[in-house]
Amino acid sequence: MKETHHFFAIGVSYKSADIDLRGQFSLNDSQHHALFLDAKERNIKDLLVINTCNRTEIYAWAKDAKSLIDLLCRHSGGSHELFEQIGYCLKDEAGFQHLFRVGTGLESQILGDFEIIGQIKQSFYRSKKMDLAQGSLERLINAVIQTSKRIKTETKISSGATSVAFASVQYILNHVPDISKKKILLFGTGKIGTNTCENLVKHTQNDHITLINRTQARAEKIAAKFPVLVKPYGELASEIHSADVLIVATGAQNPTLTIELIHTTKPLLILDLSIPRNVASEVNDLENVRVVHLDELSQITDATFEKRKKYIPKAEIILDEVKTEFLVWLKHRKYIPTLNAFKDKIVPSKKEARELENYINNCFGYKKKQQIAQKITGQIAAYIRENPHKAEETIELMTDVFRLKSENQSKK
Repeated sequence: MKETHHFFAIGVSYKSADIDLRGQFSLNDSQHHALFLDAKERNIKDLLVINTCNRTEIYAWAKDAKSLIDLLCRHSGGSHELFEQIGYCLKDEAGFQHLFRVGTGLESQILGDFEIIGQIKQSFYRSKKMDLAQGSLERLINAVIQTSKRIKTETKISSGATSVAFASVQYILNHVPDISKKKILLFGTGKIGTNTCENLVKHTQNDHITLINRTQARAEKIAAKFPVLVKPYGELASEIHSADVLIVATGAQNPTLTIELIHTTKPLLILDLSIPRNVASEVNDLENVRVVHLDELSQITDATFEKRKKYIPKAEIILDEVKTEFLVWLKHRKYIPTLNAFKDKIVPSKKEARELENYINNCFGYKKKQQIAQKITGQIAAYIRENPHKAEETIELMTDVFRLKSENQSKK
């Protein structure tokens, strides 16, 4: 990591934009991949993309935030002008703080939503697979995961409804009488769709749940876990006609549920859990049809929500503890190039060592000098850890006295 690089967190979220605006910055799989390839071309070493229904964010060490904003705007449907209005950019410790809060559910629409940590893990694995997790990113993500685990086990902030999937089922239970006798259709079997299906089976006691997905094999895989029926994509219109509740959870970038697919004279509740919206706006105008979108579901609160808020201070204490440990590690890590330069300075080349060996009868050979250098360097590193307030002063003194040129300086 070069000295001129800083850590940035840039993006848009439900706090800065409604579902339609932030939907413009959402990334599908191919866009996500193209963004990674572009980042590698720009020689970015550590980069994480969080792309969920509530936020699209990029975290990376870079020379400036502009390059990351450009990556997001170039590979999504959003523009620089729109980002200036609804986007945000956080630098260094503020960026770390934001990632810790996002990863622990403190920034979620539904407080304590711990599904986000699983999404961060998946995002990190994707970065690592693309060779975009080469430095401090892995240590950072592990620290966030550790914080999430501690908050979940040491507080009750995750009690009650803690996900959009559960909130959608809660909404159905509160607004549809005799739900166990109603016909429920789930269109789309992504992450949210799968979680919603599980919650439907668990809480509605309904044996009239049907799954439809463009890729039928995906729906059949889920049906193997739950007592639900799978129908082919070609029967979507007829299944909608007989449904009482329709849940749309597809991952498309454009509406997949259009007005032409809906032919019903009885009341139909539609929950759109997708971003961007996958239910065409014209559907709202149909008689007997009620459309509820993601943001409306996320605003559902109950008695348990107020109880969860009481645990925020304890969660923030845990967060600060782990974050501080990470920042100390990160600060010490930046001294490694200078320490390596010092060690290289006091260890001669193999050729020089051989010449010295001829003069002092092999008393101080190359390997011996390596051992001595390692011991001295270790003592200096220990001193810096024990005296962090003197770290900068120590490094500057070593650089001046020994005329060191660290790896970072040589790259400038």
